[in-house]
Amino acid sequence: QVRVVESGGELVQPGGSLKLSCAASGLPPMSYAMGWFRQAPEKEREFVGSISWNGLSTYYGSSVKGRFTISRDHAETAVYLQMNNLKPEDTAIYYCVVFGESYYYLGSEPTHWGQGTQVTVSS
Repeated sequence: QVRVVESGGELVQPGGSLKLSCAASGLPPMSYAMGWFRQAPEKEREFVGSISWNGLSTYYGSSVKGRFTISRDHAETAVYLQMNNLKPEDTAIYYCVVFGESYYYLGSEPTHWGQGTQVTVSS
């Protein structure tokens, strides 16, 4: 059984940084692309970014490109989301996901989701 668990969400001031973590169990190592989505209140779900099975290919949504960085730890099937220069509009529940293929393709739907972690950017 696949289990995806995020952690690290908290309240942070505008301009600050935060790093989210995600651990996936029940998956063969170095097999699947992983990534992050987010959803703010009364807004549609938004793609944040993805990373390929080997960590060599990343892809970001336009609203976070240049500020957020995704990385992964192959030994533990873990992914991380480093968020810098945070803005109030980054406030959302952030979900870690697993994709069914080794690379992310535009519009791909995840096969597994975490429960989400709340990030609030406010002074």
